[in-house]
Amino acid sequence: MHVTRRDEAPRYEAPGHDRMTMCRLQGREAGPSSAMWLGLSVIEPGGGTTLDASAQEKMYVVLEGEVTMMSETGEALLRPLDSCRFAPGEGRRLLNRSTRPATVLLAMSLAAIR
Repeated sequence: MHVTRRDEAPRYEAPGHDRMTMCRLQGREAGPSSAMWLGLSVIEPGGGTTLDASAQEKMYVVLEGEVTMMSETGEALLRPLDSCRFAPGEGRRLLNRSTRPATVLLAMSLAAIR
């Protein structure tokens, strides 16, 4: 068993992410994993990511607040415990259009660079 406490989770930065605080909960520098890593992001009002695609599948779960998830084909507003999957190669953008911070859980293949 490997436990990562929220207040001890290593922070990281990624290009194209604005007004976001991100940390790794499991995998990579947060601990051992053979297949995936988990990240936690707090997105401030007006913050989010650029429209970008990666080779890895990404899965998001909104834990608090509201986040607009966008792709080249549309967008959806997600609220607590709503989830979204982006396929490999599918462009994705996250945006917090609300006036309150939003918290999002990310699950991603360990093979992914960011």
